[in-house]
Amino acid sequence: MIKSKYQSVLDLGEKLNIQNGDVKEENGQLKVWGTAKNQYEKNLLWDEIKRVGGENPTDIMADIKVADTSVFAHHTVKSGESLSKISKQYYGDANKYNKIFEANRGKLKSADLIHPGDELVIPNI
Repeated sequence: MIKSKYQSVLDLGEKLNIQNGDVKEENGQLKVWGTAKNQYEKNLLWDEIKRVGGENPTDIMADIKVADTSVFAHHTVKSGESLSKISKQYYGDANKYNKIFEANRGKLKSADLIHPGDELVIPNI
């Protein structure tokens, strides 16, 4: 029963390819653990847990570690994207685009010129 309630969290974990993951149901509580690639993916999982179970769910315990803490995320630019759009996606604030530009200064000549397929580092801020 509890596992089906959080099925969207488990599906997201599979989609994100969470490593060393496992799920166990004990005493009416779902226990979930694993390792996300980066902080952004860990945040996505927690956002989904809160969406399903509320701000402080008591029927799930999650222990999600992060494999790479040196960056917030990695991003492959898609057609039509801009640094401000990417900044909005990761930070919730389009105006922090310059942080992404600075972290990728060696790859990018201008904050206004990115190309589909560019691999960007999204820094911790």
